[in-house]
Amino acid sequence: MATVGSLEAKTQLPQLLERVARGERITITKHGRPVAMLVPPPVEKADVEETVRKLLEFGKGRSLGGMTIREMAEEGRRF
Repeated sequence: MATVGSLEAKTQLPQLLERVARGERITITKHGRPVAMLVPPPVEKADVEETVRKLLEFGKGRSLGGMTIREMAEEGRRF
């Protein structure tokens, strides 16, 4: 977790928000003491369920060409 002072947070907010959007957590300090945290929003359960549904739908009717996932991983192939 990164730590930045309040002045840096004020002047670098757009860059800090980009870092948070990528999943980083940032503590903001004032006179060396933590006063706030920038954290990514929680993942909504509905988003996870929708992603799983889309992945299952994507996999329907697709073949691994007779190989197991383990064989593909050992071969370094991706599907």
